[in-house]
Amino acid sequence: MPSYLLGIDNGLTMSKAALFTADGREAAVASRKTETLTPKPGHLERDVPEMWASTATVIREAIAKAAVAPANIACVACAGHGNGLYLINEAGEPVRNAIMSTDSRARDIIDEWLAAGVDKAVLPKTTQSIWPAQPNALLLWLKRHEPATLDRARWALMAKDYIRFKLTGEVAAELTDFSGTSLLNVPKMAYDDELLAAFGIADTRRLLPPLIRSADIAGRVTAKAAAETGLAEGTPVAGGMFDIDACGLAVGLTDESQLCMIAGTWGNNQYISKTPVVSPEVFMTSCYAIPGYYLMLEGSATSASNLEWFVTEFFGAEKALAAKQGKSVYDLCNELVAATKPEDANIAFLPFLYGSNVGPDAKACFIGLNGWHTRGHVLRAIYEGVVFGHRTHIERLLKFRAMPATIRLTGGAARSKAWVQIFADALQTPVEIPDGTELGALGAAIAAAVAAGCYRSYEEAVAAMVRFARRQEPNRSRKGLYDAKVARYHQTIRALDPVWPVFR
Repeated sequence: MPSYLLGIDNGLTMSKAALFTADGREAAVASRKTETLTPKPGHLERDVPEMWASTATVIREAIAKAAVAPANIACVACAGHGNGLYLINEAGEPVRNAIMSTDSRARDIIDEWLAAGVDKAVLPKTTQSIWPAQPNALLLWLKRHEPATLDRARWALMAKDYIRFKLTGEVAAELTDFSGTSLLNVPKMAYDDELLAAFGIADTRRLLPPLIRSADIAGRVTAKAAAETGLAEGTPVAGGMFDIDACGLAVGLTDESQLCMIAGTWGNNQYISKTPVVSPEVFMTSCYAIPGYYLMLEGSATSASNLEWFVTEFFGAEKALAAKQGKSVYDLCNELVAATKPEDANIAFLPFLYGSNVGPDAKACFIGLNGWHTRGHVLRAIYEGVVFGHRTHIERLLKFRAMPATIRLTGGAARSKAWVQIFADALQTPVEIPDGTELGALGAAIAAAVAAGCYRSYEEAVAAMVRFARRQEPNRSRKGLYDAKVARYHQTIRALDPVWPVFR
């Protein structure tokens, strides 16, 4: 019987493939960076054929690294970033570059909807906030600015739905992903013509594919895809899921007791419940991969990508040297932060390079710099600012649930012991780090395991496939220090509120 599962994860910056044994152990991982294109300020796009070529390459590399016979792979499933927009024509070819979920071209449309009260009117159906990079806003933007593009389009997909289409030749929209797009009546788990009409995009209903679930067999690897990826023709492909669901499964989110954080390009903070939260105070409620559960998420693009920007722009020489030595420049960053103390410098960093969780015009900045500050102090301020952004979201979620006994953390920040300690100290809650490096791919592989019949349920699959590497206890003596720092962080934001429009 085939004994391996392949999880594919297409995020905002990387295409990844990982092979797992049936008990969830990583056999091999491969990844490729995918470029983000910026044809105009605020327009963030992706070359779709390049994403597929990168994905096919990492699948081949993972299979080769694991020295696994392709026929020994029981099932494949994809995870991917949510929102944005991938449009293809009847022949399955992209009609334009994909639009990424960090894009802001439709900001004026969101302003229009907010002014008209559309957000309040649709909330009982969408159960989430509206924002510029959701496909509802992007479809209206294209209708106004690129009508010929929509005329050529046949299907509107999310990132992982496109990859699954390339593997199988079958078009489908998977529920967890599409329930986070404001295109779906989430309580009914169905498309809603009245909802589309409220957004002014009723005529785009023809673009919305049939819905499937995460563990449904959505098709099988075609001969063409087999030749490109090295997979065996006929290998089953499951529906897959939104990457926030994949990370939830990979940290054992199978009941209402847990809360997890994803510190990557987006800072996502989430829990699941059988009762959906429908409130303007929660960023998104969507359908979870486990039937019967909803996923409540508070998140924004205010997380670890802020550090990536800083390193790229200001640590170029160190990054090049580390690469020559086979090391990571982020190890240096962690050492510099670990060499400082939280009480050393009162610098506030607002992690709003790619968006904010306090207002549409807020911008990133450092406040409190002095000439005696070192790179370590500045880096610590970035680490802390990102953590404070997560804490802001968690405090919103705590209006609807109690603080859990532990928080489970994934994403790039989870690889840094110094950063994890700041999370634990600022939240005054133990933080658990899952084992493994590719949790989005692991979550997809869990769905593949259920789809292939390796396990009877998600709960059974998670119990067998998820384990934890370490647990970080908070330093209780730092509670007052971090409460004061968080208060200063919010005081700075409030003080700058009148200034933001000047920089729009």
